[in-house]
Amino acid sequence: MTILLFGVTKDIVGSPSLSIPTSSVSGKSIPKTVKELKVFLGNTYPELNKLSSLAVAVNNNYAKDGDAINSYDEIALIPPVSGG
Repeated sequence: MTILLFGVTKDIVGSPSLSIPTSSVSGKSIPKTVKELKVFLGNTYPELNKLSSLAVAVNNNYAKDGDAINSYDEIALIPPVSGG
């Protein structure tokens, strides 16, 4: 599963994309929903938990926490945007 990163999420992870194995790793199961993905990423990269908001897009559409994700989906993390 590949996740595209933008803005501060890219800075936190240190890369413009992140690859998550599609099978369980060290007893951790792979995320199957957007919420599970957020928890997985927050545990792996605790700085992500400090963001005021973090949107997830699946296949170019904003996704809700209960939405299912699959290994073949295009997933993007969209950090809070500031400006005026």
